[in-house]
Amino acid sequence: MFTRGMKNREAGFTLVEIAIVMVIIGLLIGGVLKGQAMVQNAKVKRVVKQADEIRAAVMSFYDKYGVYPGDENLAPIPPGTDAEGDGDGQIDNNAERFEVYRDLQLAGLISGNYNGTNDLPHHAFGDNMDLVWVDPGPGEAKHYFRFYNLPAEVCLEIDMKNDDGVYNTGSILANEPYTPGNTVGTFYMLF
Repeated sequence: MFTRGMKNREAGFTLVEIAIVMVIIGLLIGGVLKGQAMVQNAKVKRVVKQADEIRAAVMSFYDKYGVYPGDENLAPIPPGTDAEGDGDGQIDNNAERFEVYRDLQLAGLISGNYNGTNDLPHHAFGDNMDLVWVDPGPGEAKHYFRFYNLPAEVCLEIDMKNDDGVYNTGSILANEPYTPGNTVGTFYMLF
């Protein structure tokens, strides 16, 4: 029942109130998306920086001992218990690729604890990386960093920023095209 003095008003939100809520929701979503993009960008930069850090450690080892870590066959270099490589100037795709990180760790050039038989460092996207003498393309055998299971968009971004942006040419290569949404099995960066 209505009395004469009471106005018939329905409770609800005005258009201005709804607009303000929509703006706030938009700002929150934009902030979250921007934050995700910043995290992804930091991970991409970390992949490249990790290769640079290992490169510097390997070259410091080479300057000090005259051989590549993992490939060294001069006991007891570095000091500690380690396996010996064949000393041929190439970090082979066998036990030498694992020994690289134990040699660097024993020489005090990287942190971590590597057993030299089956553990490798992990890249920013969670899988392994290594350094090995390999031929990713016909006649291109050299020392390459190999990053396993990187998102294709990450590989393309690194390749475009540091090389030619083509998956099968240049100093940065992949075992498959950079198809958006896929994972590239093996991504190669020239040492």
